Amino acid sequence: MLRVGLTGGIGAGKSTVAARLAEHGAVLIDADRLAREVVEPGTPGLAALTEAFGTDILTADGVLDRPALAAKAFADEDSRLRLNGIMHPLIGVRTAELMAAAAPDAVVVHDVPLLVEGNLGAGYHLVLVVDAPVEVRVRRLVEVRGMAEADARARIAAQADEAARRAAADVWLDNSETPDVVLAEVDRLWADRLVPYEANVRLRRPRPPMSPKLADYDERWPAQAARLLARVRAAAGERALRADHIGSTSVPGLPAKDIVDLQLTVSTLDDADAVADALSDAGFPRAGGEWWDDPQDGSAQRWHKRFHFGGDPGRAVNLHVRSQETPAWRLALLFPEWLRQHPDERAAYAEVKRRLADSHAADGTVEGYAYEKQEWVNAAFRRAEAWAERTGWTP
Repeated sequence: MLRVGLTGGIGAGKSTVAARLAEHGAVLIDADRLAREVVEPGTPGLAALTEAFGTDILTADGVLDRPALAAKAFADEDSRLRLNGIMHPLIGVRTAELMAAAAPDAVVVHDVPLLVEGNLGAGYHLVLVVDAPVEVRVRRLVEVRGMAEADARARIAAQADEAARRAAADVWLDNSETPDVVLAEVDRLWADRLVPYEANVRLRRPRPPMSPKLADYDERWPAQAARLLARVRAAAGERALRADHIGSTSVPGLPAKDIVDLQLTVSTLDDADAVADALSDAGFPRAGGEWWDDPQDGSAQRWHKRFHFGGDPGRAVNLHVRSQETPAWRLALLFPEWLRQHPDERAAYAEVKRRLADSHAADGTVEGYAYEKQEWVNAAFRRAEAWAERTGWTP
């Protein structure tokens, strides 16, 4: 299934987006609703709370008195941690049950208010953030919810700021206008990205070939890579020795195909095979066939690797899984660092890339472009190695 994390600050209108996704057929799991469900009368959760905080957190009818609980649970840090220690496991178990019950081809939308604050993005294929300017949110909280303005501003200030949310967001949904505007955006998101993404992951469907097309360096590439790498690390677990942003999109100022190159380094190719299914399920379907790097040490033996595509149609990704059995993993880190440190070489490489992209613009594949470019790259590898030896550079 496709796991989508949905979040947004108070008053941003997250519920509007959640409802629309549910109308399209998404399985909606609401963390706030589960937090209420696990402490209903008669549940183990409510019993645990009363044991920890006393029976005076209950109303006369035996229902949880939330203001009374808050007064005790947020009185000090130890009390807050005690509350979280009770609630989080219960909510986690119930969430896992609902996800397990979803169909294999489901798009599961997990509505989590504190997704950014909890640094939970790596657990989803995509994170959607709904946002609106602070003044719009304050007005909604005052006019719609009847909240005092000072309370509304305090609640907003206590949550993650815009910069943190943007860093976590694969999709940013601006809900500052009338509802029809964001609903139209959600409709496009569902049809153009979520539905095909789910199918790509489930069917292990590779990205279709295309001609080389260069884009100017995009300041968003490093943040996109950081989110993707967190998912790669989570999927690979302890077999991941390191995971890095490599390739041209990791070099500021260098034009590149709008495809983020990532590298997962493991000990052996057996480890690469062992994590293949987990990576595929996490949104990076494994590519069939044999994959290798050209040896740069004078030997005739290929440097074998594994290769995964990104399944997200909205963010093209190449994931190279290399073992420490060959020097290829190190060279993939050295080359972009050398380009970052040598503006003249970066400019020369950019010129080669532009010339070859133009000459192969009608190919329908990048194979010819990559083949012709390799001669310059191989020579550059030798210059980069000389620089590494001279300066003592190590990964």
